[in-house]
Amino acid sequence: MTIRRLPYGDVRLGELLPWDVCGDNGALLVRKGYVPTSDGQLDALVARGFIDDPDYRDPVAAVAEPPSVVRLLNQALTALEPLLQRIAAGGGAVQAELEQVAALVRAAVDVNPEVAAACILHNQQAASYTVRHCIDTAVVALIVARAIKREPAEQQSMLLAALTMNVGMLQLQDERGLLTDAERSLVRAHPERGIALLRQAGVQDPVWLDCVLAHHENEDGSGYPRGLAGDAIPCPAKLIALADRYCARVSTRPYRKPMLPNAALRDILLEARHALDAQLGAVLIRELGIYPIGTYVRLLNGEVGVVARKGLNSTTPYVQTFIGPRGAKLDVFLQRDTRADLSAIRDVLSAEQVDATFRMDQVWGRAALP
Repeated sequence: MTIRRLPYGDVRLGELLPWDVCGDNGALLVRKGYVPTSDGQLDALVARGFIDDPDYRDPVAAVAEPPSVVRLLNQALTALEPLLQRIAAGGGAVQAELEQVAALVRAAVDVNPEVAAACILHNQQAASYTVRHCIDTAVVALIVARAIKREPAEQQSMLLAALTMNVGMLQLQDERGLLTDAERSLVRAHPERGIALLRQAGVQDPVWLDCVLAHHENEDGSGYPRGLAGDAIPCPAKLIALADRYCARVSTRPYRKPMLPNAALRDILLEARHALDAQLGAVLIRELGIYPIGTYVRLLNGEVGVVARKGLNSTTPYVQTFIGPRGAKLDVFLQRDTRADLSAIRDVLSAEQVDATFRMDQVWGRAALP
Protein backbone atom coordinates (compact mmCIF):
# COMPACT_ATOMS: atom_id res chain seq x y z
CA MET A 1 0.00 0.00 0.00
CA THR A 2 1.36 3.44 -1.02
CA ILE A 3 -0.62 6.19 0.71
CA ARG A 4 0.05 9.74 -0.37
CA ARG A 5 -1.68 13.10 -0.29
CA LEU A 6 -3.57 14.07 -3.43
CA PRO A 7 -1.59 16.92 -5.10
CA TYR A 8 -3.06 19.64 -7.31
CA GLY A 9 -1.56 18.25 -10.48
CA ASP A 10 -3.35 14.91 -10.18
CA VAL A 11 -6.95 16.08 -10.48
CA ARG A 12 -8.70 18.64 -12.66
CA LEU A 13 -12.24 19.90 -13.07
CA GLY A 14 -14.35 17.67 -15.27
CA GLU A 15 -11.91 14.72 -15.25
CA LEU A 16 -12.52 11.25 -13.79
CA LEU A 17 -10.62 10.41 -10.63
CA PRO A 18 -8.57 7.23 -11.21
CA TRP A 19 -8.56 6.27 -7.49
CA ASP A 20 -10.77 6.07 -4.41
CA VAL A 21 -10.01 9.12 -2.24
CA CYS A 22 -9.97 8.79 1.55
CA GLY A 23 -9.58 11.20 4.44
CA ASP A 24 -6.63 11.10 6.83
CA ASN A 25 -8.61 8.69 9.04
CA GLY A 26 -9.07 6.21 6.18
CA ALA A 27 -12.76 7.01 5.67
CA LEU A 28 -13.85 7.02 2.01
CA LEU A 29 -14.52 10.51 0.66
CA VAL A 30 -15.29 9.72 -3.00
CA ARG A 31 -15.01 6.63 -5.15
CA LYS A 32 -12.90 6.06 -8.24
CA GLY A 33 -14.63 7.62 -11.25
CA TYR A 34 -15.93 10.66 -9.37
CA VAL A 35 -15.83 13.87 -11.44
CA PRO A 36 -15.26 17.17 -9.57
CA THR A 37 -17.40 19.88 -11.16
CA SER A 38 -16.59 22.98 -9.11
CA ASP A 39 -13.58 24.71 -7.59
CA GLY A 40 -15.05 24.06 -4.15
CA GLN A 41 -15.17 20.30 -4.73
CA LEU A 42 -11.64 20.35 -6.14
CA ASP A 43 -10.30 22.34 -3.20
CA ALA A 44 -11.96 20.04 -0.67
CA LEU A 45 -10.47 16.95 -2.32
CA VAL A 46 -6.97 18.38 -2.40
CA ALA A 47 -7.23 19.70 1.16
CA ARG A 48 -8.50 16.43 2.68
CA GLY A 49 -7.74 13.65 0.22
CA PHE A 50 -5.30 10.74 0.40
CA ILE A 51 -4.98 7.93 -2.16
CA ASP A 52 -3.50 4.45 -2.33
CA ASP A 53 -1.34 4.69 -5.45
CA PRO A 54 1.16 1.81 -5.79
CA ASP A 55 2.20 2.99 -9.29
CA TYR A 56 2.99 6.53 -8.16
CA ARG A 57 6.69 6.48 -9.05
CA ASP A 58 6.48 3.75 -11.69
CA PRO A 59 6.15 5.38 -15.12
CA VAL A 60 5.91 1.97 -16.81
CA ALA A 61 2.81 1.03 -14.82
CA ALA A 62 1.18 4.39 -15.47
CA VAL A 63 1.32 4.39 -19.26
CA ALA A 64 -2.02 6.18 -19.67
CA GLU A 65 -1.04 9.22 -17.62
CA PRO A 66 -0.09 12.55 -19.24
CA PRO A 67 3.66 13.01 -19.62
CA SER A 68 5.63 14.82 -16.96
CA VAL A 69 6.14 18.51 -17.70
CA VAL A 70 9.53 18.38 -15.99
CA ARG A 71 10.64 15.50 -18.21
CA LEU A 72 9.41 17.23 -21.37
CA LEU A 73 11.29 20.41 -20.53
CA ASN A 74 14.41 18.51 -19.54
CA GLN A 75 14.30 16.71 -22.89
CA ALA A 76 14.05 20.10 -24.57
CA LEU A 77 17.04 21.37 -22.56
CA THR A 78 19.15 18.36 -23.51
CA ALA A 79 18.27 18.63 -27.19
CA LEU A 80 18.70 22.39 -27.50
CA GLU A 81 22.28 22.80 -26.28
CA PRO A 82 24.07 20.99 -29.16
CA LEU A 83 21.79 22.69 -31.69
CA LEU A 84 22.74 26.15 -30.45
CA GLN A 85 26.41 25.19 -30.49
CA ARG A 86 26.07 23.93 -34.05
CA ILE A 87 24.44 27.18 -35.21
CA ALA A 88 27.06 29.29 -33.43
CA ALA A 89 29.81 27.28 -35.14
CA GLY A 90 28.29 27.92 -38.56
CA GLY A 91 27.00 24.37 -38.92
CA GLY A 92 24.33 22.99 -41.22
CA ALA A 93 20.54 23.13 -41.23
CA VAL A 94 18.90 22.64 -37.83
CA GLN A 95 15.34 23.90 -38.32
CA ALA A 96 13.68 20.48 -38.21
CA GLU A 97 15.47 19.61 -34.97
CA LEU A 98 14.63 23.00 -33.44
CA GLU A 99 11.00 22.42 -34.34
CA GLN A 100 11.14 19.20 -32.32
CA VAL A 101 12.44 21.17 -29.33
CA ALA A 102 9.64 23.71 -29.79
CA ALA A 103 7.15 20.82 -29.85
CA LEU A 104 8.45 19.63 -26.46
CA VAL A 105 8.00 23.10 -24.97
CA ARG A 106 4.51 23.37 -26.44
CA ALA A 107 3.60 19.92 -25.09
CA ALA A 108 4.82 20.88 -21.62
CA VAL A 109 2.60 23.97 -21.57
CA ASP A 110 -0.29 21.89 -22.95
CA VAL A 111 0.01 19.36 -20.12
CA ASN A 112 0.18 21.91 -17.30
CA PRO A 113 1.21 25.55 -17.78
CA GLU A 114 1.47 26.05 -14.01
CA VAL A 115 4.07 23.29 -13.64
CA ALA A 116 5.90 24.66 -16.68
CA ALA A 117 6.03 28.07 -14.98
CA ALA A 118 7.16 26.49 -11.70
CA CYS A 119 10.12 24.92 -13.51
CA ILE A 120 11.54 28.40 -14.09
CA LEU A 121 12.09 28.71 -10.33
CA HIS A 122 12.54 25.08 -9.30
CA ASN A 123 14.38 23.38 -12.18
CA GLN A 124 17.35 25.72 -12.46
CA GLN A 125 19.98 23.00 -12.06
CA ALA A 126 18.79 21.05 -15.10
CA ALA A 127 21.09 22.79 -17.60
CA SER A 128 23.43 25.72 -18.10
CA TYR A 129 21.91 29.18 -17.84
CA THR A 130 22.46 29.73 -21.57
CA VAL A 131 20.14 26.91 -22.55
CA ARG A 132 17.74 27.05 -19.63
CA HIS A 133 17.04 30.74 -20.12
CA CYS A 134 15.95 30.17 -23.73
CA ILE A 135 13.55 27.39 -22.68
CA ASP A 136 12.19 29.45 -19.77
CA THR A 137 11.64 32.45 -22.03
CA ALA A 138 9.85 30.29 -24.58
CA VAL A 139 7.51 28.93 -21.88
CA VAL A 140 6.51 32.36 -20.57
CA ALA A 141 6.16 33.89 -24.04
CA LEU A 142 3.93 30.99 -25.11
CA ILE A 143 1.70 31.32 -22.02
CA VAL A 144 1.13 35.01 -22.75
CA ALA A 145 0.73 34.51 -26.51
CA ARG A 146 -1.99 31.95 -25.89
CA ALA A 147 -3.71 34.27 -23.43
CA ILE A 148 -4.02 36.97 -26.10
CA LYS A 149 -4.91 34.39 -28.77
CA ARG A 150 -2.08 34.95 -31.23
CA GLU A 151 -2.20 32.78 -34.33
CA PRO A 152 -0.66 29.28 -33.95
CA ALA A 153 1.76 29.87 -36.84
CA GLU A 154 3.00 33.06 -35.20
CA GLN A 155 3.33 31.26 -31.86
CA GLN A 156 5.50 28.64 -33.55
CA SER A 157 7.81 31.25 -35.08
CA MET A 158 7.97 33.03 -31.72
CA LEU A 159 8.93 29.81 -29.94
CA LEU A 160 11.73 29.15 -32.41
CA ALA A 161 12.94 32.73 -32.01
CA ALA A 162 12.95 32.46 -28.21
CA LEU A 163 14.98 29.26 -28.41
CA THR A 164 17.60 30.92 -30.63
CA MET A 165 17.43 34.57 -29.51
CA ASN A 166 20.92 34.60 -27.99
CA VAL A 167 22.79 32.36 -30.41
CA GLY A 168 24.77 35.42 -31.48
CA MET A 169 26.40 35.68 -28.04
CA LEU A 170 26.43 32.08 -26.94
CA GLN A 171 29.94 32.26 -25.53
CA LEU A 172 29.02 35.14 -23.19
CA GLN A 173 25.87 33.77 -21.56
CA ASP A 174 27.59 31.75 -18.85
CA GLU A 175 30.23 34.36 -17.97
CA ARG A 176 30.88 34.29 -14.25
CA GLY A 177 31.57 37.98 -13.78
CA LEU A 178 30.72 41.43 -15.06
CA LEU A 179 31.32 41.98 -18.77
CA THR A 180 34.20 43.98 -20.21
CA ASP A 181 33.58 46.87 -22.61
CA ALA A 182 34.45 44.61 -25.55
CA GLU A 183 32.02 41.96 -24.36
CA ARG A 184 29.28 44.56 -23.92
CA SER A 185 29.82 45.55 -27.55
CA LEU A 186 29.32 41.90 -28.55
CA VAL A 187 26.09 41.83 -26.55
CA ARG A 188 24.80 44.90 -28.40
CA ALA A 189 25.60 43.21 -31.70
CA HIS A 190 24.15 39.79 -30.88
CA PRO A 191 20.70 40.24 -32.52
CA GLU A 192 22.27 41.01 -35.91
CA ARG A 193 24.91 38.33 -35.52
CA GLY A 194 22.18 35.90 -34.47
CA ILE A 195 20.08 36.33 -37.60
CA ALA A 196 23.21 36.06 -39.76
CA LEU A 197 24.01 32.70 -38.13
CA LEU A 198 20.39 31.54 -38.48
CA ARG A 199 20.32 32.44 -42.17
CA GLN A 200 23.58 30.55 -42.59
CA ALA A 201 21.84 27.56 -40.96
CA GLY A 202 19.04 27.76 -43.53
CA VAL A 203 16.37 29.67 -41.57
CA GLN A 204 14.15 31.76 -43.85
CA ASP A 205 11.04 32.35 -41.69
CA PRO A 206 10.70 36.17 -41.59
CA VAL A 207 8.77 36.24 -38.29
CA TRP A 208 11.41 34.09 -36.59
CA LEU A 209 14.24 36.26 -37.90
CA ASP A 210 12.44 39.53 -37.11
CA CYS A 211 11.84 38.40 -33.53
CA VAL A 212 15.48 37.51 -32.97
CA LEU A 213 16.51 40.86 -34.43
CA ALA A 214 13.96 42.90 -32.43
CA HIS A 215 13.81 41.23 -29.01
CA HIS A 216 15.90 44.03 -27.42
CA GLU A 217 13.96 46.91 -28.94
CA ASN A 218 12.06 49.19 -26.51
CA GLU A 219 8.66 50.86 -26.78
CA ASP A 220 10.24 54.31 -26.51
CA GLY A 221 12.86 53.66 -29.18
CA SER A 222 15.75 53.34 -26.72
CA GLY A 223 16.52 49.71 -27.53
CA TYR A 224 18.85 48.08 -30.03
CA PRO A 225 19.96 47.35 -32.71
CA ARG A 226 17.64 49.56 -34.81
CA GLY A 227 15.97 51.82 -32.24
CA LEU A 228 12.46 50.70 -33.22
CA ALA A 229 9.51 52.02 -31.20
CA GLY A 230 5.87 51.15 -30.55
CA ASP A 231 4.04 49.34 -33.31
CA ALA A 232 7.21 49.04 -35.39
CA ILE A 233 8.27 46.25 -33.02
CA PRO A 234 6.62 42.91 -33.93
CA CYS A 235 4.20 41.68 -31.25
CA PRO A 236 5.91 38.28 -30.81
CA ALA A 237 9.24 40.09 -30.31
CA LYS A 238 7.58 42.13 -27.55
CA LEU A 239 6.40 38.91 -25.91
CA ILE A 240 9.91 37.48 -26.03
CA ALA A 241 11.28 40.71 -24.53
CA LEU A 242 8.83 40.51 -21.61
CA ALA A 243 9.56 36.86 -20.95
CA ASP A 244 13.31 37.37 -21.37
CA ARG A 245 13.44 40.11 -18.74
CA TYR A 246 11.28 38.28 -16.21
CA CYS A 247 13.15 34.98 -16.53
CA ALA A 248 16.55 36.66 -16.34
CA ARG A 249 15.61 38.46 -13.13
CA VAL A 250 14.43 35.35 -11.28
CA SER A 251 17.38 33.18 -12.33
CA THR A 252 20.49 32.58 -10.27
CA ARG A 253 23.67 33.91 -11.87
CA PRO A 254 27.27 33.50 -10.68
CA TYR A 255 27.58 37.23 -10.03
CA ARG A 256 24.17 37.96 -8.46
CA LYS A 257 21.30 36.43 -6.56
CA PRO A 258 17.90 36.01 -8.21
CA MET A 259 15.21 38.60 -7.61
CA LEU A 260 12.08 37.57 -5.78
CA PRO A 261 9.44 36.76 -8.43
CA ASN A 262 6.99 39.42 -7.26
CA ALA A 263 9.78 42.02 -7.30
CA ALA A 264 10.71 40.97 -10.84
CA LEU A 265 7.12 41.55 -11.93
CA ARG A 266 7.10 44.92 -10.19
CA ASP A 267 10.16 45.84 -12.27
CA ILE A 268 8.28 44.76 -15.39
CA LEU A 269 5.45 47.13 -14.46
CA LEU A 270 7.90 49.99 -14.02
CA GLU A 271 9.56 49.22 -17.35
CA ALA A 272 6.15 49.14 -19.02
CA ARG A 273 6.06 52.91 -18.58
CA HIS A 274 8.74 53.35 -21.23
CA ALA A 275 10.58 50.22 -22.41
CA LEU A 276 7.90 47.52 -22.55
CA ASP A 277 4.38 47.26 -23.92
CA ALA A 278 2.10 48.16 -20.99
CA GLN A 279 -0.85 46.06 -22.17
CA LEU A 280 1.29 42.97 -22.68
CA GLY A 281 2.94 43.57 -19.31
CA ALA A 282 -0.49 43.54 -17.68
CA VAL A 283 -1.33 40.24 -19.37
CA LEU A 284 1.97 38.75 -18.19
CA ILE A 285 1.16 39.65 -14.59
CA ARG A 286 -2.39 38.36 -14.94
CA GLU A 287 -1.17 35.03 -16.29
CA LEU A 288 1.69 34.53 -13.82
CA GLY A 289 -0.06 36.16 -10.86
CA ILE A 290 1.30 38.72 -8.42
CA TYR A 291 2.83 35.71 -6.67
CA PRO A 292 4.01 33.50 -9.56
CA ILE A 293 3.74 29.73 -9.34
CA GLY A 294 6.71 28.39 -7.38
CA THR A 295 7.18 31.48 -5.20
CA TYR A 296 8.07 30.81 -1.56
CA VAL A 297 5.75 32.60 0.88
CA ARG A 298 5.06 32.95 4.60
CA LEU A 299 1.39 33.12 5.59
CA LEU A 300 -0.20 35.15 8.38
CA ASN A 301 -0.57 31.95 10.42
CA GLY A 302 3.22 31.55 10.33
CA GLU A 303 3.32 28.60 7.93
CA VAL A 304 5.80 28.62 5.05
CA GLY A 305 5.03 27.11 1.68
CA VAL A 306 5.13 27.46 -2.08
CA VAL A 307 2.57 28.96 -4.46
CA ALA A 308 1.11 25.91 -6.19
CA ARG A 309 -1.55 27.28 -8.51
CA LYS A 310 -3.44 30.42 -9.38
CA GLY A 311 -6.47 31.45 -7.35
CA LEU A 312 -9.61 33.31 -8.34
CA ASN A 313 -7.56 36.47 -8.78
CA SER A 314 -3.90 37.35 -9.17
CA THR A 315 -3.38 38.22 -5.49
CA THR A 316 -4.84 35.12 -3.81
CA PRO A 317 -3.15 31.95 -5.10
CA TYR A 318 -3.36 28.49 -3.56
CA VAL A 319 -0.33 27.59 -1.47
CA GLN A 320 1.04 24.24 -0.32
CA THR A 321 2.68 24.71 3.08
CA PHE A 322 5.41 22.39 4.34
CA ILE A 323 6.83 24.28 7.35
CA GLY A 324 4.69 24.89 10.42
CA PRO A 325 4.30 28.14 12.39
CA ARG A 326 7.14 27.18 14.76
CA GLY A 327 9.57 26.32 11.98
CA ALA A 328 9.24 22.53 12.02
CA LYS A 329 8.83 20.66 8.74
CA LEU A 330 5.28 19.31 8.39
CA ASP A 331 4.67 15.59 7.90
CA VAL A 332 2.34 16.30 4.97
CA PHE A 333 1.84 19.25 2.67
CA LEU A 334 -1.22 21.34 3.53
CA GLN A 335 -3.28 23.26 1.01
CA ARG A 336 -4.03 26.85 1.95
CA ASP A 337 -6.44 29.17 0.17
CA THR A 338 -4.92 32.61 0.64
CA ARG A 339 -8.34 34.24 0.47
CA ALA A 340 -8.82 33.08 4.08
CA ASP A 341 -7.70 35.66 6.64
CA LEU A 342 -5.16 33.51 8.52
CA SER A 343 -3.86 32.02 5.27
CA ALA A 344 -3.23 35.36 3.58
CA ILE A 345 0.30 35.91 2.31
CA ARG A 346 2.43 37.93 4.73
CA ASP A 347 5.88 37.78 3.10
CA VAL A 348 7.59 36.55 -0.04
CA LEU A 349 10.74 34.57 0.77
CA SER A 350 13.91 33.70 -1.08
CA ALA A 351 15.08 30.09 -1.31
CA GLU A 352 17.84 30.95 1.17
CA GLN A 353 15.21 31.89 3.76
CA VAL A 354 13.40 28.55 3.52
CA ASP A 355 14.96 25.90 5.72
CA ALA A 356 13.56 22.86 3.91
CA THR A 357 13.57 21.22 0.51
CA PHE A 358 10.94 19.32 -1.45
CA ARG A 359 10.52 17.52 -4.75
CA MET A 360 8.36 19.22 -7.34
CA ASP A 361 6.12 16.16 -7.63
CA GLN A 362 5.25 16.45 -3.92
CA VAL A 363 3.48 19.70 -4.78
CA TRP A 364 2.37 19.28 -8.39
CA GLY A 365 1.96 15.52 -8.66
CA ARG A 366 2.69 13.35 -11.69
CA ALA A 367 3.00 16.35 -13.99
CA ALA A 368 6.20 17.23 -12.11
CA LEU A 369 7.87 13.83 -11.84
CA PRO A 370 11.63 14.12 -12.47
